[in-house]
Amino acid sequence: QVQLVESGGGLVQAGGSLRLSCAASGRTSSTYTLGWFRQAPGKEREFVAAISWTGGNTNYADSVKDRFSISRDNAKNAVYLQMNSLKPEDTGLYYCAAGGPVAILRQRSTDFHSWGQGTQVTVSS
Repeated sequence: QVQLVESGGGLVQAGGSLRLSCAASGRTSSTYTLGWFRQAPGKEREFVAAISWTGGNTNYADSVKDRFSISRDNAKNAVYLQMNSLKPEDTGLYYCAAGGPVAILRQRSTDFHSWGQGTQVTVSS
């Protein structure tokens, strides 16, 4: 099993930036793909971004492309999400997730086997 702990959430004004971090521990060999999802109140959890083991492959939701950037540091067993030009619609609980190789190809939560508890991001207008 792998444990994931997110940090870095907070309250920011529209147009601002935040950087989320996620630390993995335990069976980190199962973290081929690391990703971020988010869930707004009353809405379903949605895919945000994912990155492969080497960092050579990334996948972004259309709504965040060109504003968000995902990266990872395997030496630290960590994944990051740099969020720029934030909008009120980016508000939600952001989850870190780990999955196998297929998870980088699709934007499906069912491809991810481990989840963190989430960190809250609130963007005010």
